[in-house]
Amino acid sequence: MPKRKTILGEAGSIAFLLGNEAIARGAIEYGIGVAAAYPGTPSSEIIESLAAVANDLGIYVEWSVNEKTAFELAYAAAMSGVPSLTAMKHVGLNVAADPLMTSAYTGVRAGFIIVTADDPYMHSSQNEQDNRWVGLHAYIPVLEPANPQEAKDLTYLGLEYSEKLGHPIILRSVTRVSHARGLVRLGPLKPPRTVGSFPREPQKWAVIPAHARKMKIDVLRRWREIEDVFSGFPYNRIDDNNSNILIVASGIGYSYAKDALSIVGVKARILKIATPVPLPRKLVENAVNGVDKILVVEETDPVVEMQLKSILFDLNINVEVHGADYLGRRGELTIDRVAEAIAKIAGVSWSPPKPIEVPINIPPRKPVLCPGCPHRATFYALIMAARELGVDPIYSGDIGCYSLGIDPPFNAQDTITNMGGSIGLANGFSHTVKNRPVVAILGDSTFFHAGLPPLLNAVYNRAPMLVLVLDNETTAMTGFQPHPGTGLTATGGKGRKILIEEIAKAMGVDYVDVFDPYDVRRAVETIKTGLKVAMDGGIAVLVARRVCSLLAARLGLTRDRYFVDSSRCVGCSVCTNILACPAIVIGEDNKPRIIESLCSGCGVCAQICPFQAITKRG
Repeated sequence: MPKRKTILGEAGSIAFLLGNEAIARGAIEYGIGVAAAYPGTPSSEIIESLAAVANDLGIYVEWSVNEKTAFELAYAAAMSGVPSLTAMKHVGLNVAADPLMTSAYTGVRAGFIIVTADDPYMHSSQNEQDNRWVGLHAYIPVLEPANPQEAKDLTYLGLEYSEKLGHPIILRSVTRVSHARGLVRLGPLKPPRTVGSFPREPQKWAVIPAHARKMKIDVLRRWREIEDVFSGFPYNRIDDNNSNILIVASGIGYSYAKDALSIVGVKARILKIATPVPLPRKLVENAVNGVDKILVVEETDPVVEMQLKSILFDLNINVEVHGADYLGRRGELTIDRVAEAIAKIAGVSWSPPKPIEVPINIPPRKPVLCPGCPHRATFYALIMAARELGVDPIYSGDIGCYSLGIDPPFNAQDTITNMGGSIGLANGFSHTVKNRPVVAILGDSTFFHAGLPPLLNAVYNRAPMLVLVLDNETTAMTGFQPHPGTGLTATGGKGRKILIEEIAKAMGVDYVDVFDPYDVRRAVETIKTGLKVAMDGGIAVLVARRVCSLLAARLGLTRDRYFVDSSRCVGCSVCTNILACPAIVIGEDNKPRIIESLCSGCGVCAQICPFQAITKRG
């Protein structure tokens, strides 16, 4: 259970908080009663922080099985008059899109904040989607903080405005806000509201066509009201520096713009935007008065720029506007990118300082599975099983630590698209590619999140495949959060432990088995059996179960120690080239040696060494 109780600091004090911790603090300052999420970087610390204080405050916090379920839980709380929060990474909002789109129609009875932590530059994500577009699409206003202090304040204000307007609100953070630390002044905590009521009003909550047609009229009315209200939003403002250049800066773009203006030595009027959707029309009209050049600074897509140009057209104002054409629309903003754009629009000469040249050729280092990671052993067994059967499977991959199986020496992830996409795409491959077996590879948390519907589809429609579930008994990639297979809840309480193999059997899967990836020979034989089932037209589910090596170390589980007996070692490099454990390196004698401080004691290397040169220390 995470220990993030720093968010319980006293009112008036200053805390050094992560942006996500600041969001959690803003939520408890408002008095939320419910919070739910599915872990996903860069959003996970929000619920971790709330879970750590849930018992102290008496609020309900959970890790849900996926984002849609989390959204619906928090949405229902807000319907019942209990202020609530749901949080997810940007792609998680896609999973929650169905109830999200309808929530604007029904509205809410208490504050409801939807946190989307976007990931420009894709530090840990499969795409770079900008969820401010979702606000425009769904008629849900979007707030965008510039720093951790604003992350706290806008969370509070978002809940407050949501309750006043009776409408859900999205808080869009980005990696450099969620995962940056800053000094945050704490406000007082309101007593949480945890108990609500639900009046029977089907005409308001049951979105059948006859009701929804009337709701859409009200949605459009509220949207115009929100646009007017946002013109007076306290974190929107005009910094007037007596210039004919206007910088329109949204969210973290404001922080970059302020620094960049100082670096370049240019004066400009700044329209600071904390409400990019909808863009406050009246405030824009005031800001553009008397300027002839505008630069829009935002991360990543031209969401503000597009609305700004539309407003200027409606006002019949002809002014030069730049944004994505100067700054681009991919990756994170940087000081240099913003400074160059400001210099260009101001017509001054400026170029970024030359990077410091390091007279050392540092080799690139790819991310690798941890020493002793059970996934490494599973991938090794999978490759050996395929080799022994003489087959070349299609490896349909998924989102998790095991995505690293894409790299040599395993090369065992042919596709990686979305949560649950491993089994989903395997359904298609199995019906269209007839000469190769299909192996869907996904993790335990991912199986519960999005693996059940496509597996059920495979059984129902007879899509032959091997589903390999890598069960390391935690949600490792995002920080060891619990899931239904762990039997623990977000707050450390006991939940019902649900076994993946029992679900597979209940679904009617043809062959189900569980193996320990550290038992290499049995793992190979079990996977060979699963492959044969798939090649014979059946569906097999194999669960490779062994606790994550990092979690095992945290739990203090005992481990053996191994070393290389150089008198037996012939330098065949099986341990380094085929297993590729980072705890094994090549020594000066061109023979492998084990770095004892890194070794987790899994013993896999000892099992695969053809000369029995790796042995356990006595």
